[in-house]
Amino acid sequence: MKPSLMERVKDTTVGKSIWRVPVRNTPREKAEGHWSNFFLHLYPVKVPEKEIGFGPTWYLGVISLTLFGSLIVSGIYLMFFYVPSPTTAYGNIQFLQTQVPFGQFIRNVHRWSAHLMVLAVMAHMAKVFYRGAYKKPREFNWVVGVVLLLLTFFLSFTGYLLPWDQLAYWAITVGTSLAAWVPFIGDQVSQLLLGGNQVSSATLLRFYVLHVALLPTILVMGIVIHLWRWRKDSTLDSGGELDG
Repeated sequence: MKPSLMERVKDTTVGKSIWRVPVRNTPREKAEGHWSNFFLHLYPVKVPEKEIGFGPTWYLGVISLTLFGSLIVSGIYLMFFYVPSPTTAYGNIQFLQTQVPFGQFIRNVHRWSAHLMVLAVMAHMAKVFYRGAYKKPREFNWVVGVVLLLLTFFLSFTGYLLPWDQLAYWAITVGTSLAAWVPFIGDQVSQLLLGGNQVSSATLLRFYVLHVALLPTILVMGIVIHLWRWRKDSTLDSGGELDG
């Protein structure tokens, strides 16, 4: 086989000074090269070929992660033009949509990415359940996935109030009223979310902090654990079905 352009570049003196890749001949040496690469280490050394195709997973895990990345990028852009205050929040949204370059487009990307992420995560969970990929040795990772699903729901819910319009106001009012019906701790949960007894400036601030800081941080940590457990569980049972 004719070597590729990258391989020919790596064989030059300059290439060898940049890419210090040792010669790996034995299976053990090749596996060590796999383990030493951060991106390749996400996957087991050996994976059944049929398990990395479209059919077993529909790439729903990858789609969910890509949508989350889209939410982070578009959300950071929106944060430059938004102030979590009842006196300015709605005006900020209107200014963003009419005066900011690509503001309407970025907001639509953010909103549709959120909707699609909820659907993708739900479909991912359904696919894992249908294929039985939650069974031994993946029970713990299934629990982590359920937590990630709940975090996705809550992340979408907290973003609902930020435009501070009538639809958002009454949606949050209904949502927090439902939270009050949680057994034993319902009233405490409702007041914790509202910052009082009704939707106010404290509610908007709390939902903003949850939406842009606390929940994304927890979600990223959960995704890291989820991917790590998927990697380890796949290694333990390389002949089984993957749930990614």
